[in-house]
Amino acid sequence: LSFEIVSEAMKNEVSQIQNLEKSNISKKTDIDLKEIVFVIQSQSNSFHAKKAEQLKKSILKQAADLTQELPRVLLLHQLAQQEGAWTILPLLPHFSVTYSRNSSWIFFCDEETRIQMPQLLETLRSYDPSKEWFLGKALHDEESTIIHHYAFSENPTVFKYPDFAAGWALSMPLVNKLTKRLKSEPLKSDFTIDLKHEIALYVWDGGRGPALTPVPEFCTDGGDASCATTFRALLPLCGNPVKKEDIFVAVKTCKKFHGERIPIVKQTWAGQAGRIEYYSDSEDSSIPTVDLGVPNTERGGS
Repeated sequence: LSFEIVSEAMKNEVSQIQNLEKSNISKKTDIDLKEIVFVIQSQSNSFHAKKAEQLKKSILKQAADLTQELPRVLLLHQLAQQEGAWTILPLLPHFSVTYSRNSSWIFFCDEETRIQMPQLLETLRSYDPSKEWFLGKALHDEESTIIHHYAFSENPTVFKYPDFAAGWALSMPLVNKLTKRLKSEPLKSDFTIDLKHEIALYVWDGGRGPALTPVPEFCTDGGDASCATTFRALLPLCGNPVKKEDIFVAVKTCKKFHGERIPIVKQTWAGQAGRIEYYSDSEDSSIPTVDLGVPNTERGGS
């Protein structure tokens, strides 16, 4: 009798699990391609703009094979009406106002990112779009670094930021939240060193916002069939090499480094430059340097 009771309980538990799985599957069908806004982080240069247009066509062609209603595909350089728009954050209010009613995700990618639309759709369906999500392939620093201002110096690996090449995504509730913050707290600086790290810091907001959620389907190599994205890292064919005589190299220095650093430059790579000039805060005919009349800044910059 006890065995029958346990067996029945196990059946009930299995039934509950199956129902839960069915429920999860049904939830995954809620998101359609028309609810994803694709933003290609493009550049206005004709070479890069052409690459971005090719990716846009690929996205729309794949989408047309899957659905009747096509997603919106935006080129970042065409949206960049305001200064610093390439840094993404200044554009979030525009995304919020324009797309928040009918869209669930803003998906960002590089011009060389390759997207498998069915896998991407299935991947995003795994995340509840009514919640705040920051998705991407996670990168972290192995050691504290100056370009990240030595953030998390005690344990650099703890902070994750997205690999743009693999694509990354913000749910619309998070876009709306960040927009409210941007309106009440304008960005303090337009100075950017490593955009992907700085965006992750801004979203995380000292623990008040979400950390990056690693998404294994966002990839930079094509070794796994489950990858929704990959990255083509081939060197571009940009035409014939430029003659070194047509390249002008300007070396910025200051008086205290005339005897310490300039000799090293001259002993290593300077000889390979066809045209080179040294600019300083002091004239030195032995190098020679050009005095710009601008005093040296001992620390930092503006």
